[in-house]
Amino acid sequence: MPRYEYRCRACGDSFELSRPMSESSAPASCPAGHDDTVKLLSTVAMTGSSGASAPVARPAGGGCCGGGCCA
Repeated sequence: MPRYEYRCRACGDSFELSRPMSESSAPASCPAGHDDTVKLLSTVAMTGSSGASAPVARPAGGGCCGGGCCA
């Protein structure tokens, strides 16, 4: 189940809730009981565990503009 982070506008505390995606937009009360909360935008970092790095693809055409002017 996804976790969503919220911040209370009344007391300034941040908190997380686990809830189904279908309820992601539903109002949430902070642990102190305040109802004036806002859902925060979260960033997700995914890392691999293989230890090998993927090769970096180089753009064709040579150069920053693709026309070879920066060769």
